[in-house]
Amino acid sequence: MPRYRALIAYDGTEFLGWQVQPGKRTVQGELEKAVNRMAKYPDPALKVHGSGRTDAGVHALGQVAHFDLPFEIPEEGVRKGLSTILPYDIEIKQIQRVDSDFHAQYSAHTKTYRYRLTNREFRDPFRRNYTGYWPRHLNVAAMQMAIGDYVGEHDWQSFAAAGYQAKTTVRTVTRATLEQVADDELIFEFTGTGFLYNQIRIMVGVLLEIGMGSRSVHDIPRLLAAKDRQQARLTAPASGLYLKSVDY
Repeated sequence: MPRYRALIAYDGTEFLGWQVQPGKRTVQGELEKAVNRMAKYPDPALKVHGSGRTDAGVHALGQVAHFDLPFEIPEEGVRKGLSTILPYDIEIKQIQRVDSDFHAQYSAHTKTYRYRLTNREFRDPFRRNYTGYWPRHLNVAAMQMAIGDYVGEHDWQSFAAAGYQAKTTVRTVTRATLEQVADDELIFEFTGTGFLYNQIRIMVGVLLEIGMGSRSVHDIPRLLAAKDRQQARLTAPASGLYLKSVDY
């Protein structure tokens, strides 16, 4: 069966995350319905495999998935066909025909996540679903000094939410940046070999506490060494998190 790689963007606001859940609206579920409908399969026998899961309310600018079809269709035909079936909050940005050994998850080398934060006294109703919100003043310079401490291979046990299912909590972060793009908006970006459940949101939460002065600027190495989730405390809201890109 020919295999196709899809580059996907979605607004996660009205989804219960990526992974299929019985009776729940999920991104993977909507994609599988569309792929099977295009293939004229009566049941969802054809599966869509993503590069990784995103949680409820989390968005994607460049999620990658793959699926097999029972017959050959030109790439643009697949893209247009799925686009006419899928709901308004999922976009197929690109389709590529790939070798049968390509796997969206296992072939990936690194992923980049973006976190958008609104930092102002009152919540902006027009950004509430697309940024995290923080009402207190932040020392951005201190956060920019601290964020570099995330780079490297570490045991991230202190930054893994309860319920994570991973054989190891060791991951490598290759890049971590923070930019102030407006008076009231910050953008965090993290690139790494993989991330644990809620890891990015906990990483941002620690930086927020550093920005408020409730943690020292270089408290991150201590947290990593502690291997204790209770030490990290804060988890930033899901609404600000985006899967930006996956590299192969």
